[in-house]
Amino acid sequence: MLWWVWILFGLGLLAAEMLTPGGFFVLFFGLAALIVGGLVALGISGPEWTQWLMFSVLSVASMLAFRGRLVARFNKPAQDGHRIDSLVGDVVVLTEDLAPGSVGKAELRGTSWSVRTRESCALARGLRCSVERVDGLTLWVRPEQGVP
Repeated sequence: MLWWVWILFGLGLLAAEMLTPGGFFVLFFGLAALIVGGLVALGISGPEWTQWLMFSVLSVASMLAFRGRLVARFNKPAQDGHRIDSLVGDVVVLTEDLAPGSVGKAELRGTSWSVRTRESCALARGLRCSVERVDGLTLWVRPEQGVP
């Protein structure tokens, strides 16, 4: 194939990688196509079957060698093992009374959330509570320290 066809093929594959929520698969095929295009432009690639063989070997070898490290680098968890935007420990303000065992509403960061509590007594509207855990879209709360 002509060198510019390999370059366009490689650029198309790199564009496909950016447009898909992939796991860094197409990236290595695009880079291999660009390398083969460069070798064809320099005149050191040989016949067309050799170009396809180089493309295949470069793609698979680079994916096996580098994909694991690349995915690990971009999917690295936070240092403390918690998600970066964890709500645990944040303070909510109850926007309605919260009876024991029922679901109520509270405000956190300007948004209304469903809340529950393990407390055996009712919690009054306006009370500040700490988030103990997050269960889906429901926050489990407890009154802040020092509040009866």
